Amino acid sequence: MADARILVVYYSRTGTTRKVAKSLAAALHCDSEEVVETSSRSGMFGYLRSVIDARRQVPSRIVAGASDPSLYDLIVIGTPVWAWSLSSPVRAYLLANKPRLPAVAFFCTLGGAGSDQAFGQMQEVVGKRPVGCLSITARDVASEKYAPQLVTFVETLQRTLAEDRSTATSVA
Repeated sequence: MADARILVVYYSRTGTTRKVAKSLAAALHCDSEEVVETSSRSGMFGYLRSVIDARRQVPSRIVAGASDPSLYDLIVIGTPVWAWSLSSPVRAYLLANKPRLPAVAFFCTLGGAGSDQAFGQMQEVVGKRPVGCLSITARDVASEKYAPQLVTFVETLQRTLAEDRSTATSVA
């Protein structure tokens, strides 16, 4: 596990997904990168545009990331759930980087429902099954009650990477 290279990539409109992403990156001792849009989604109009874009599955315009995902063993991708859908900025990141993505894991933050749909959309875009998925409600993030879920998710990712490394070593 020590030599596994992991990158946490996320988008956060309100800071909720960012908080989880930073906690994940700290627990995994890995790099992180925020997906940045070329225009703002702040305020009520930004919220409405987010919902419409997500439901229409429109990828947004994003700034190219600094990290090359192909240089990592695992990319952990985080998104807020917008109207039971994957966020437009994360959709844009996945589409732009699909051919360069190694193993993937997904996490999302949400108001209450829609994680299964968002994870399904993420899997459809990348064309591969995630090694793990984690959904955390905004309420749990705000009250700091998501630590047990985060620990379980991190353990799943670490175990999967260790198994993959063990299999690769025994084959070589």
